[in-house]
Amino acid sequence: MRLSPLLARGLLLAACLLPTGAQAQWATLDWTIAETLLAIDAPIEGVAQIPAYHDWVGEPRIPDSVVDLGLRQQPNFELMAQAPPEGFLISPMFEGLTSKLSRLAPVTSFALYTQGEETWPEILRFTRELGEKTHREAQAAALIDETEALMARLAEQAPATAPLLMVQFMDARHVRVFGANSLYNAVLERLGIDNAWQEDTNAWGFALTGIEALARFPDATLLIVDPIPAGVEDQLARSGLWQRLPAIEENRVIRLAPVWSFGALPSAQRFARELMQALNDAPSSIDS
Repeated sequence: MRLSPLLARGLLLAACLLPTGAQAQWATLDWTIAETLLAIDAPIEGVAQIPAYHDWVGEPRIPDSVVDLGLRQQPNFELMAQAPPEGFLISPMFEGLTSKLSRLAPVTSFALYTQGEETWPEILRFTRELGEKTHREAQAAALIDETEALMARLAEQAPATAPLLMVQFMDARHVRVFGANSLYNAVLERLGIDNAWQEDTNAWGFALTGIEALARFPDATLLIVDPIPAGVEDQLARSGLWQRLPAIEENRVIRLAPVWSFGALPSAQRFARELMQALNDAPSSIDS
């Protein structure tokens, strides 16, 4: 007898959620929570949009044994109902789903990137709270200590560099520029590197702007964080506005592999390592 795809996924989820001693089995729709659970070795059994997580977050990789719960904003409730987890761990972004999720299992929300809060202390608090909830207090403390030690070590090794203008492409004409309250900026502060963007940002630490705004920072090094949407590089190659930017003309461009811009300590570590490696290598450029 052949199993339907839905039934097969349900059986896989049920198998993953079988009790193992007294361990609680957690599920999350939030990638920042997911990366932190993996980093503190908490038992994570379901994550939403796993392929997209790997595109945008990169690392830590989600094990093959973890079940994909569907879209982050529209998870597969029928699948989850076949074998509910011990609890759902979410962020305020997904609180609109609390009522439906709580019919399956208890829901706990963890805030991060709160307007008016300092980013780094809030990330540390977020990490400790996740450790307490999942009974991984020692692992959470170790992750914090490991991250602080890494930042201190990399700060000592940081080469002299022009201020960085950190962007992520939305399309060929618009970028997110990261400044105050962003993860990227918090890392720069710990590495002793200046951020060229000192203008207003939203609660997530970025401003959405046209690429023409980048011309206001002629002395900055342009830092582009992947992924770049399909087709955008070809359009930029034909864009006179882009090609005339001082950073492009003078080949002052760094391009990094995907690092989750709304992440926590695992993303902070990855961003710091990737950035330091790029700064110590010859600068790369987008095809001109």
